[in-house]
Amino acid sequence: MLAVIGGTGIYELPGMEIDEEIGATTPFGAPSGIVMRGRLGERELLFLARHGAGHRLLPHEVNYRANIFALKRAGATQILGFSAVGSLAEEIAPGDFAMPGQYLDWTRGRREMSFFGNGVAAHVSTATPVSGQMVDWVAREAAASGVKLHRDVTYACVEGPRLGTRAESLFLRQAGCQLVGMTNVPEVFLAREAQICYATIGIVTDYDCWMEDASKHVTVASIFALYVEAVARARELLGRLLATPLPDEEQEIRTSLQYSVLTPDEALTDEQREWLAVLRR
Repeated sequence: MLAVIGGTGIYELPGMEIDEEIGATTPFGAPSGIVMRGRLGERELLFLARHGAGHRLLPHEVNYRANIFALKRAGATQILGFSAVGSLAEEIAPGDFAMPGQYLDWTRGRREMSFFGNGVAAHVSTATPVSGQMVDWVAREAAASGVKLHRDVTYACVEGPRLGTRAESLFLRQAGCQLVGMTNVPEVFLAREAQICYATIGIVTDYDCWMEDASKHVTVASIFALYVEAVARARELLGRLLATPLPDEEQEIRTSLQYSVLTPDEALTDEQREWLAVLRR
C-alpha cells in the first residue's frame, strides 16, 4: 500500500475519503499525528502529516521512528514524501521539483536514527537509499504533464530549525549536494529499515544563501510565498500519479532485513519480537 507523508503546507489531502483514523502510539513513542487510511480517487492509501496538524513540530522535534513504524504497521509498503527544499545548484530553480537519489546526513547525530540498538543489532545497507521504481514512476508522469522535475540529485539534511549560513551553504555545494533540507534524514533510512520503498518530491523554494547576489538569498517570507503556490502544483501531480498504476516494489528493499539482523530471535524479548515482526512484513 502507498503512504503519503505531507511536508510543510500539506497537512491533509483534499478529496480523500477517510475510512479509518489510526491514532495508536508505537513502541517508539507517538507519531506526528493520526494516520489516515482511505481513498483518493480510485487509490487506497495512507496519509500522515510529518509536522502534525497546524505544523506544531519543527524538523528536529519530529519522531521519525514513530512515524515510519505507524505507517508500516498500518500496511505501508511504499512511501512518497513531499518536502520543502533549498537549491544548491543554479539549474534547479525555485518552483521546480527535485527527487533525491542520495543523501548526506548533516544532522550531527542528535536524532534517533535507527530502530535498532538496545539489544537488537542490525546493519542495513543504504548505498542506494531511494526506490528507483518510485522515482521512475513520478518522473514519467511529471514529463507527461510538463512538470519540471530534476532527479538523481543529492540532498543534504541539516539539523535546523535555523536557516543556514552562507559558509554552510558553500560547504554543502562543495560536498556535491544539490539540495538542502531538514526532514528527510532519518526518514529515508528508517523506511529502508522497515523494508519500505521510499522516495520524496522536493519542492524547491529558494537558492538557499550561496549566491553572490544577496537578493537571491532565502528569507522566511519568500519561502512561504513560493511554497504556497508550488503546493497546489504538487497536489495536482499527486492526483495524476494516483490515477496510474503504482510502481513495482523492489524485492531487494522489501527483504532488506533478511540478512541484516544479527541478534538471534531467541535472544529477543517478547516486545522486541513484536515490533521486529512488523518491520519484517
